[in-house]
Amino acid sequence: MTEPTRFRATLAICAGLLAATASLAQQPATPPARVPAARSADYIVAIVNNELVTQVEVDQRVSRVKLDAIRSGTRLPSDDELRKQVLNALVEERVIITYARDSGMKVDEPELDRAVANVAAANKLTLDKLRERLKAEGIDYTRFRTNLRDQMLAERVREREVISRIKVTDAEIDNVIASRKTQAAGSAELNIAQILVTVPEGAAPDVVAQRREKIMAALARVRGGEPFELVAKSVSEDGNKDKGGEIGAKPADRLPDLFVDAVKPLAVGAVTAEPLRSGAGFHILKLLSRSDAGGASVTQTRARHILLRPSAALSADAAQRRLAEFRDLILSGNRKFEDLARQYSEDGSASSGGDLGWSAPGSFVPEFEETMNKLQPGGLSAPIVSRFGVHLIQVMERRQVAVDPKELREQARNMLREQKFEPAYLEWVTELRSRAYIEMREPPQQ
Repeated sequence: MTEPTRFRATLAICAGLLAATASLAQQPATPPARVPAARSADYIVAIVNNELVTQVEVDQRVSRVKLDAIRSGTRLPSDDELRKQVLNALVEERVIITYARDSGMKVDEPELDRAVANVAAANKLTLDKLRERLKAEGIDYTRFRTNLRDQMLAERVREREVISRIKVTDAEIDNVIASRKTQAAGSAELNIAQILVTVPEGAAPDVVAQRREKIMAALARVRGGEPFELVAKSVSEDGNKDKGGEIGAKPADRLPDLFVDAVKPLAVGAVTAEPLRSGAGFHILKLLSRSDAGGASVTQTRARHILLRPSAALSADAAQRRLAEFRDLILSGNRKFEDLARQYSEDGSASSGGDLGWSAPGSFVPEFEETMNKLQPGGLSAPIVSRFGVHLIQVMERRQVAVDPKELREQARNMLREQKFEPAYLEWVTELRSRAYIEMREPPQQ
Protein backbone atom coordinates (compact mmCIF):
# COMPACT_ATOMS: atom_id res chain seq x y z
CA MET A 1 0.00 0.00 0.00
CA THR A 2 1.43 3.39 -0.96
CA GLU A 3 1.30 6.39 1.31
CA PRO A 4 -1.68 8.62 0.52
CA THR A 5 -0.91 12.18 -0.44
CA ARG A 6 -2.32 13.60 2.77
CA PHE A 7 0.22 11.61 4.76
CA ARG A 8 3.04 13.75 3.44
CA ALA A 9 5.86 15.04 5.60
CA THR A 10 4.00 18.15 6.71
CA LEU A 11 1.02 16.15 7.96
CA ALA A 12 2.89 13.16 9.31
CA ILE A 13 4.30 12.86 12.79
CA CYS A 14 6.30 16.07 12.33
CA ALA A 15 9.47 14.05 12.75
CA GLY A 16 12.64 16.02 13.34
CA LEU A 17 15.48 13.66 14.14
CA LEU A 18 18.93 15.08 13.49
CA ALA A 19 21.02 13.54 10.74
CA ALA A 20 22.91 11.44 13.29
CA THR A 21 19.70 9.59 14.21
CA ALA A 22 18.44 8.95 10.70
CA SER A 23 16.62 5.66 10.20
CA LEU A 24 18.79 2.63 10.60
CA ALA A 25 16.71 0.88 8.01
CA GLN A 26 17.31 3.60 5.43
CA GLN A 27 21.11 3.35 5.56
CA PRO A 28 21.97 0.18 3.63
CA ALA A 29 25.64 -0.73 3.37
CA THR A 30 25.42 -0.46 -0.42
CA PRO A 31 22.78 1.95 -1.69
CA PRO A 32 20.65 0.73 -4.62
CA ALA A 33 21.97 1.73 -8.03
CA ARG A 34 19.04 4.04 -8.69
CA VAL A 35 19.45 5.93 -5.40
CA PRO A 36 22.61 8.04 -4.97
CA ALA A 37 24.48 7.68 -1.71
CA ALA A 38 24.59 10.71 0.57
CA ARG A 39 27.67 12.88 0.19
CA SER A 40 30.17 12.76 3.01
CA ALA A 41 30.78 16.54 3.04
CA ASP A 42 28.39 18.35 5.36
CA TYR A 43 27.36 21.93 5.89
CA ILE A 44 24.46 23.88 7.35
CA VAL A 45 21.65 24.63 4.90
CA ALA A 46 19.19 26.20 7.36
CA ILE A 47 18.94 27.46 10.93
CA VAL A 48 15.49 27.17 12.51
CA ASN A 49 15.23 28.85 15.92
CA ASN A 50 18.01 27.00 17.78
CA GLU A 51 18.02 23.95 15.47
CA LEU A 52 20.19 23.20 12.45
CA VAL A 53 19.31 21.50 9.16
CA THR A 54 22.36 20.03 7.44
CA GLN A 55 23.02 19.03 3.88
CA VAL A 56 23.74 15.44 4.92
CA GLU A 57 20.31 15.32 6.52
CA VAL A 58 18.70 16.60 3.32
CA ASP A 59 20.60 13.96 1.33
CA GLN A 60 19.46 11.23 3.71
CA ARG A 61 15.82 12.32 3.52
CA VAL A 62 15.96 12.51 -0.26
CA SER A 63 17.43 9.00 -0.37
CA ARG A 64 14.68 7.76 1.90
CA VAL A 65 11.96 9.31 -0.27
CA LYS A 66 13.49 7.76 -3.37
CA LEU A 67 13.73 4.33 -1.74
CA ASP A 68 10.08 4.51 -0.72
CA ALA A 69 9.14 5.64 -4.23
CA ILE A 70 10.97 2.67 -5.76
CA ARG A 71 9.15 0.24 -3.45
CA SER A 72 5.74 1.79 -4.10
CA GLY A 73 6.16 2.72 -7.76
CA THR A 74 5.44 6.39 -6.99
CA ARG A 75 6.53 9.05 -9.48
CA LEU A 76 8.68 11.82 -8.07
CA PRO A 77 9.37 15.38 -9.25
CA SER A 78 12.76 16.43 -10.62
CA ASP A 79 15.74 16.14 -8.27
CA ASP A 80 15.90 19.91 -7.77
CA GLU A 81 12.21 20.13 -6.95
CA LEU A 82 12.39 17.09 -4.66
CA ARG A 83 15.28 18.61 -2.70
CA LYS A 84 13.32 21.87 -2.30
CA GLN A 85 10.32 19.94 -0.98
CA VAL A 86 12.46 17.91 1.41
CA LEU A 87 14.25 21.00 2.74
CA ASN A 88 10.92 22.76 3.24
CA ALA A 89 9.57 19.74 5.15
CA LEU A 90 12.65 19.59 7.38
CA VAL A 91 12.38 23.30 8.18
CA GLU A 92 8.70 22.84 8.98
CA GLU A 93 9.48 19.90 11.26
CA ARG A 94 12.07 21.96 13.15
CA VAL A 95 9.58 24.79 13.61
CA ILE A 96 7.00 22.44 15.11
CA ILE A 97 9.46 20.53 17.29
CA THR A 98 10.98 23.67 18.81
CA TYR A 99 7.45 24.88 19.56
CA ALA A 100 6.50 21.50 21.02
CA ARG A 101 9.47 21.51 23.40
CA ASP A 102 8.24 24.79 24.84
CA SER A 103 4.60 23.68 25.06
CA GLY A 104 4.80 22.04 28.48
CA MET A 105 3.44 18.71 27.24
CA LYS A 106 4.98 15.46 28.50
CA VAL A 107 5.60 11.95 27.17
CA ASP A 108 5.56 9.13 29.72
CA GLU A 109 8.52 6.78 29.84
CA PRO A 110 6.43 3.63 29.05
CA GLU A 111 5.16 5.30 25.86
CA LEU A 112 8.69 6.23 24.86
CA ASP A 113 9.86 2.69 25.61
CA ARG A 114 7.23 1.31 23.20
CA ALA A 115 8.36 3.71 20.48
CA VAL A 116 11.99 2.60 20.90
CA ALA A 117 10.90 -1.06 20.88
CA ASN A 118 9.07 -0.49 17.60
CA VAL A 119 12.17 1.03 16.00
CA ALA A 120 14.17 -2.02 17.12
CA ALA A 121 11.50 -4.46 15.90
CA ALA A 122 11.22 -2.72 12.52
CA ASN A 123 14.96 -3.22 12.07
CA LYS A 124 14.68 -6.82 13.34
CA LEU A 125 16.87 -6.04 16.34
CA THR A 126 16.56 -6.65 20.05
CA LEU A 127 16.88 -3.61 22.28
CA ASP A 128 20.42 -4.63 23.20
CA LYS A 129 21.32 -5.04 19.53
CA LEU A 130 19.76 -1.65 18.79
CA ARG A 131 22.01 -0.05 21.39
CA GLU A 132 25.02 -1.78 19.86
CA ARG A 133 24.03 -0.68 16.37
CA LEU A 134 23.57 2.93 17.47
CA LYS A 135 26.91 2.92 19.26
CA ALA A 136 28.68 1.44 16.24
CA GLU A 137 27.30 4.25 14.10
CA GLY A 138 28.29 6.93 16.61
CA ILE A 139 24.74 7.66 17.74
CA ASP A 140 24.20 8.46 21.41
CA TYR A 141 21.34 6.34 22.79
CA THR A 142 20.11 9.03 25.16
CA ARG A 143 19.99 11.53 22.31
CA PHE A 144 18.17 8.95 20.21
CA ARG A 145 15.43 8.65 22.86
CA THR A 146 15.25 12.42 23.24
CA ASN A 147 14.64 12.84 19.52
CA LEU A 148 11.88 10.23 19.57
CA ARG A 149 10.31 12.05 22.50
CA ASP A 150 10.44 15.28 20.49
CA GLN A 151 8.52 13.62 17.69
CA MET A 152 5.80 12.40 20.01
CA LEU A 153 5.52 15.84 21.61
CA ALA A 154 5.26 17.43 18.19
CA GLU A 155 2.35 15.21 17.25
CA ARG A 156 0.50 15.90 20.47
CA VAL A 157 0.96 19.63 20.35
CA ARG A 158 -0.15 19.62 16.73
CA GLU A 159 -3.41 17.88 17.61
CA ARG A 160 -4.04 20.16 20.57
CA GLU A 161 -3.26 23.40 18.79
CA VAL A 162 -5.05 22.61 15.54
CA ILE A 163 -8.20 21.23 17.17
CA SER A 164 -8.42 24.33 19.39
CA ARG A 165 -8.43 26.52 16.26
CA ILE A 166 -11.32 24.71 14.60
CA LYS A 167 -14.68 26.36 15.19
CA VAL A 168 -17.92 24.57 14.36
CA THR A 169 -21.15 26.58 14.55
CA ASP A 170 -24.62 25.36 15.44
CA ALA A 171 -25.79 26.45 11.98
CA GLU A 172 -23.18 24.20 10.33
CA ILE A 173 -24.28 21.28 12.50
CA ASP A 174 -27.94 21.95 11.62
CA ASN A 175 -27.05 21.90 7.92
CA VAL A 176 -25.25 18.56 8.24
CA ILE A 177 -28.16 16.99 10.10
CA ALA A 178 -30.65 18.34 7.57
CA SER A 179 -28.54 16.99 4.71
CA ARG A 180 -28.35 13.59 6.39
CA LYS A 181 -32.11 13.51 6.80
CA THR A 182 -32.55 14.32 3.12
CA GLN A 183 -30.14 11.53 2.17
CA ALA A 184 -31.83 9.17 4.60
CA ALA A 185 -35.19 9.91 3.05
CA GLY A 186 -33.77 8.74 -0.26
CA SER A 187 -32.44 5.54 1.29
CA ALA A 188 -35.53 4.75 3.39
CA GLU A 189 -37.14 1.49 2.28
CA LEU A 190 -40.75 1.65 1.19
CA ASN A 191 -42.96 -1.34 0.54
CA ILE A 192 -45.84 -0.27 -1.68
CA ALA A 193 -48.68 -2.17 -3.29
CA GLN A 194 -50.49 -0.82 -6.32
CA ILE A 195 -53.53 -1.30 -8.47
CA LEU A 196 -52.69 -0.30 -12.02
CA VAL A 197 -55.09 0.36 -14.84
CA THR A 198 -53.05 0.98 -17.95
CA VAL A 199 -53.71 3.70 -20.49
CA PRO A 200 -52.30 3.16 -23.99
CA GLU A 201 -49.92 5.84 -25.20
CA GLY A 202 -51.77 8.44 -27.27
CA ALA A 203 -55.16 7.05 -26.23
CA ALA A 204 -58.27 8.94 -27.33
CA PRO A 205 -60.16 10.91 -24.66
CA ASP A 206 -63.00 8.37 -24.51
CA VAL A 207 -60.51 5.55 -23.87
CA VAL A 208 -58.87 7.57 -21.10
CA ALA A 209 -62.33 8.19 -19.59
CA GLN A 210 -63.13 4.45 -19.64
CA ARG A 211 -59.83 3.64 -17.99
CA ARG A 212 -60.48 6.28 -15.33
CA GLU A 213 -63.90 4.80 -14.62
CA LYS A 214 -62.29 1.41 -14.06
CA ILE A 215 -59.71 2.72 -11.56
CA MET A 216 -62.37 4.76 -9.72
CA ALA A 217 -64.51 1.63 -9.39
CA ALA A 218 -61.53 -0.22 -7.92
CA LEU A 219 -60.91 2.64 -5.47
CA ALA A 220 -64.58 2.54 -4.42
CA ARG A 221 -64.25 -1.17 -3.62
CA VAL A 222 -61.20 -0.51 -1.45
CA ARG A 223 -62.95 2.38 0.31
CA GLY A 224 -65.91 0.10 0.86
CA GLY A 225 -63.76 -2.25 2.92
CA GLU A 226 -62.75 -4.87 0.36
CA PRO A 227 -59.16 -6.05 0.94
CA PHE A 228 -56.72 -4.13 -1.24
CA GLU A 229 -54.91 -7.30 -2.32
CA LEU A 230 -58.11 -8.93 -3.55
CA VAL A 231 -59.05 -5.89 -5.60
CA ALA A 232 -55.52 -5.80 -7.02
CA LYS A 233 -55.72 -9.45 -8.05
CA SER A 234 -58.98 -8.91 -9.86
CA VAL A 235 -58.35 -5.48 -11.41
CA SER A 236 -54.67 -4.60 -11.60
CA GLU A 237 -52.86 -4.87 -14.92
CA ASP A 238 -49.28 -5.09 -13.70
CA GLY A 239 -46.94 -8.02 -13.08
CA ASN A 240 -47.43 -7.92 -9.30
CA LYS A 241 -51.20 -8.51 -9.33
CA ASP A 242 -50.85 -12.14 -8.17
CA LYS A 243 -49.05 -10.88 -5.06
CA GLY A 244 -51.87 -8.48 -4.29
CA GLY A 245 -50.10 -5.68 -6.12
CA GLU A 246 -47.13 -5.71 -3.75
CA ILE A 247 -44.07 -4.16 -5.43
CA GLY A 248 -41.71 -5.19 -2.60
CA ALA A 249 -39.47 -3.20 -0.25
CA LYS A 250 -37.19 -0.86 -2.20
CA PRO A 251 -35.07 2.18 -1.29
CA ALA A 252 -37.02 5.34 -1.97
CA ASP A 253 -34.42 6.51 -4.47
CA ARG A 254 -35.18 3.44 -6.62
CA LEU A 255 -38.90 4.20 -6.82
CA PRO A 256 -40.64 6.75 -9.05
CA ASP A 257 -40.75 10.20 -7.47
CA LEU A 258 -44.51 10.16 -8.13
CA PHE A 259 -44.91 7.16 -5.84
CA VAL A 260 -42.56 8.45 -3.13
CA ASP A 261 -44.29 11.84 -2.98
CA ALA A 262 -47.74 10.24 -2.93
CA VAL A 263 -47.06 7.92 0.03
CA LYS A 264 -44.96 10.42 2.01
CA PRO A 265 -47.95 11.72 4.01
CA LEU A 266 -49.54 8.28 4.39
CA ALA A 267 -49.54 6.19 7.55
CA VAL A 268 -48.57 2.55 7.10
CA GLY A 269 -51.64 0.68 5.83
CA ALA A 270 -53.23 3.77 4.28
CA VAL A 271 -54.27 4.14 0.63
CA THR A 272 -53.96 7.18 -1.63
CA ALA A 273 -57.13 9.26 -1.61
CA GLU A 274 -57.24 9.64 -5.39
CA PRO A 275 -55.78 7.73 -8.34
CA LEU A 276 -52.39 8.92 -9.64
CA ARG A 277 -51.79 9.44 -13.33
CA SER A 278 -48.47 8.44 -14.87
CA GLY A 279 -47.24 7.62 -18.35
CA ALA A 280 -48.30 4.00 -17.72
CA GLY A 281 -51.84 4.75 -16.63
CA PHE A 282 -53.78 5.19 -13.38
CA HIS A 283 -52.49 3.94 -10.00
CA ILE A 284 -53.90 3.41 -6.53
CA LEU A 285 -51.15 2.99 -3.95
CA LYS A 286 -51.13 1.41 -0.50
CA LEU A 287 -48.18 1.90 1.88
CA LEU A 288 -47.44 -1.54 3.35
CA SER A 289 -44.34 -0.58 5.37
CA ARG A 290 -41.78 2.14 5.80
CA SER A 291 -38.27 1.53 7.12
CA ASP A 292 -37.21 5.06 7.95
CA ALA A 293 -33.43 5.53 7.79
CA GLY A 294 -33.82 9.07 9.06
CA GLY A 295 -31.69 8.54 12.12
CA ALA A 296 -33.93 6.55 14.50
CA SER A 297 -31.02 4.18 15.06
CA VAL A 298 -27.34 4.04 14.28
CA THR A 299 -24.78 1.27 13.87
CA GLN A 300 -22.09 1.37 16.53
CA THR A 301 -18.82 -0.52 16.11
CA ARG A 302 -16.48 -1.86 18.74
CA ALA A 303 -13.01 -2.04 17.25
CA ARG A 304 -9.41 -2.31 18.37
CA HIS A 305 -6.19 -1.29 16.70
CA ILE A 306 -2.43 -1.37 16.85
CA LEU A 307 -0.88 2.00 16.03
CA LEU A 308 2.69 2.59 14.91
CA ARG A 309 3.77 6.18 14.46
CA PRO A 310 6.17 6.73 11.53
CA SER A 311 9.17 8.94 12.13
CA ALA A 312 12.62 9.55 10.80
CA ALA A 313 13.61 6.45 12.79
CA LEU A 314 10.67 4.37 11.52
CA SER A 315 9.44 5.12 8.00
CA ALA A 316 5.77 4.69 7.12
CA ASP A 317 6.82 1.93 4.73
CA ALA A 318 8.65 0.09 7.52
CA ALA A 319 5.71 0.56 9.88
CA GLN A 320 3.35 -0.95 7.28
CA ARG A 321 5.63 -3.93 6.78
CA ARG A 322 5.83 -4.44 10.54
CA LEU A 323 2.06 -4.38 10.92
CA ALA A 324 1.70 -6.76 7.96
CA GLU A 325 3.92 -9.17 9.91
CA PHE A 326 1.68 -8.74 12.96
CA ARG A 327 -1.35 -9.47 10.78
CA ASP A 328 0.18 -12.74 9.57
CA LEU A 329 1.01 -13.75 13.14
CA ILE A 330 -2.56 -13.06 14.27
CA LEU A 331 -4.20 -14.85 11.33
CA SER A 332 -1.95 -17.89 11.81
CA GLY A 333 -2.88 -18.05 15.49
CA ASN A 334 0.72 -17.59 16.63
CA ARG A 335 0.01 -14.30 18.44
CA LYS A 336 -3.06 -12.65 19.92
CA PHE A 337 -4.10 -9.22 18.73
CA GLU A 338 -4.45 -7.85 22.26
CA ASP A 339 -0.97 -9.06 23.27
CA LEU A 340 0.67 -7.37 20.29
CA ALA A 341 -1.28 -4.19 20.97
CA ARG A 342 -0.15 -4.10 24.60
CA GLN A 343 3.44 -4.67 23.58
CA TYR A 344 3.78 -2.43 20.54
CA SER A 345 0.87 -0.01 20.04
CA GLU A 346 1.85 3.64 20.46
CA ASP A 347 -1.58 4.72 21.58
CA GLY A 348 -3.49 5.24 24.82
CA SER A 349 -5.51 2.10 24.10
CA ALA A 350 -2.41 -0.12 24.33
CA SER A 351 -3.00 -1.03 27.96
CA SER A 352 -6.46 -2.39 27.09
CA GLY A 353 -5.20 -4.46 24.17
CA GLY A 354 -5.99 -1.76 21.61
CA ASP A 355 -9.73 -1.74 22.49
CA LEU A 356 -11.27 1.57 21.35
CA GLY A 357 -14.67 0.86 22.88
CA TRP A 358 -18.01 1.45 21.17
CA SER A 359 -17.95 4.19 18.54
CA ALA A 360 -20.63 5.88 16.47
CA PRO A 361 -20.18 7.03 12.86
CA GLY A 362 -17.91 10.06 12.64
CA SER A 363 -15.81 9.15 15.67
CA PHE A 364 -12.61 8.45 13.73
CA VAL A 365 -10.69 10.05 10.89
CA PRO A 366 -12.09 9.08 7.45
CA GLU A 367 -9.28 6.70 6.43
CA PHE A 368 -9.69 4.70 9.63
CA GLU A 369 -13.49 4.69 9.60
CA GLU A 370 -13.79 3.76 5.93
CA THR A 371 -11.57 0.71 6.46
CA MET A 372 -13.29 -0.24 9.72
CA ASN A 373 -16.75 -0.05 8.14
CA LYS A 374 -15.77 -2.55 5.44
CA LEU A 375 -14.78 -5.19 8.00
CA GLN A 376 -17.13 -7.86 9.29
CA PRO A 377 -16.98 -8.68 13.03
CA GLY A 378 -13.75 -10.57 13.57
CA GLY A 379 -12.27 -9.13 10.37
CA LEU A 380 -8.70 -7.87 10.31
CA SER A 381 -7.60 -5.05 8.02
CA ALA A 382 -4.42 -4.61 6.07
CA PRO A 383 -2.21 -1.81 7.49
CA ILE A 384 -3.75 1.58 6.71
CA VAL A 385 -2.35 5.10 7.05
CA SER A 386 -4.00 8.06 8.73
CA ARG A 387 -2.58 11.35 9.96
CA PHE A 388 -1.93 9.65 13.32
CA GLY A 389 0.24 6.89 11.90
CA VAL A 390 -0.21 3.36 10.57
CA HIS A 391 -3.02 1.19 11.97
CA LEU A 392 -3.94 -2.48 12.04
CA ILE A 393 -7.68 -2.66 12.74
CA GLN A 394 -9.93 -5.45 13.94
CA VAL A 395 -13.69 -5.16 14.34
CA MET A 396 -14.88 -7.00 17.44
CA GLU A 397 -18.66 -6.52 17.25
CA ARG A 398 -21.46 -4.24 16.04
CA ARG A 399 -24.84 -3.19 17.38
CA GLN A 400 -27.81 -1.02 16.49
CA VAL A 401 -28.71 1.61 19.07
CA ALA A 402 -31.21 4.41 19.24
CA VAL A 403 -29.74 7.77 18.33
CA ASP A 404 -29.85 10.43 20.98
CA PRO A 405 -30.29 13.90 19.43
CA LYS A 406 -27.29 15.12 21.42
CA GLU A 407 -25.19 12.24 20.07
CA LEU A 408 -26.35 13.02 16.53
CA ARG A 409 -25.11 16.59 16.89
CA GLU A 410 -21.80 15.41 18.30
CA GLN A 411 -21.33 13.11 15.30
CA ALA A 412 -21.94 16.03 12.96
CA ARG A 413 -19.52 18.19 14.97
CA ASN A 414 -16.78 15.54 14.72
CA MET A 415 -17.27 15.21 10.96
CA LEU A 416 -17.02 18.98 10.47
CA ARG A 417 -13.90 19.15 12.63
CA GLU A 418 -12.22 16.52 10.50
CA GLN A 419 -13.14 18.38 7.30
CA LYS A 420 -11.59 21.54 8.71
CA PHE A 421 -8.46 19.93 10.15
CA GLU A 422 -6.10 20.22 7.18
CA PRO A 423 -6.85 23.90 6.40
CA ALA A 424 -6.50 24.70 10.12
CA TYR A 425 -3.22 22.80 10.27
CA LEU A 426 -1.77 24.67 7.31
CA GLU A 427 -2.83 27.98 8.83
CA TRP A 428 -1.23 27.04 12.17
CA VAL A 429 2.06 25.98 10.56
CA THR A 430 2.15 29.17 8.49
CA GLU A 431 1.77 31.25 11.66
CA LEU A 432 4.47 29.23 13.45
CA ARG A 433 6.86 29.76 10.55
CA SER A 434 6.14 33.47 10.49
CA ARG A 435 7.14 33.74 14.18
CA ALA A 436 10.17 31.46 13.92
CA TYR A 437 13.73 32.50 13.18
CA ILE A 438 14.58 30.84 9.86
CA GLU A 439 17.86 31.46 8.08
CA MET A 440 18.48 29.71 4.78
CA ARG A 441 22.15 29.32 3.87
CA GLU A 442 23.81 29.00 0.50
CA PRO A 443 26.17 26.06 -0.17
CA PRO A 444 29.82 26.89 0.63
CA GLN A 445 32.00 27.97 -2.25
CA GLN A 446 34.12 25.18 -3.73
